[in-house]
Amino acid sequence: MSDPLPRLRALCLALPETTERPSHGEPCWFVRDKRLFVMYADHHHDDRLGFWCAAPSGAQEALVAAEPDRFFRPPYVGHRGWLGVWLDVPQDWAELTEIVTDAYRVVAPKTLVARLPAAP
Repeated sequence: MSDPLPRLRALCLALPETTERPSHGEPCWFVRDKRLFVMYADHHHDDRLGFWCAAPSGAQEALVAAEPDRFFRPPYVGHRGWLGVWLDVPQDWAELTEIVTDAYRVVAPKTLVARLPAAP
């Protein structure tokens, strides 16, 4: 499996006014350098590779229940509805693009969300 970080980075940085900086030793992506929406999790407290992201209400519960081999409730932020996505298993990158974009929509101000294509 190739390194998923460059692909995840490209997805995040393609969104308006997104910046990257480390937080807690991991690459993270912020809206206007303030509001975190995606955090890379490279073996964070376990032996798994993934990312954590903001998620629309109910998405975490639905995805984790439907596909626990691909999605999980992350530590620290899971109680706020954030979604964990495993990257050490086969993933549908079109779906991950939607998940990252949804995370951005949850966190970004309305003026920036308006610059995105309409959600499907």
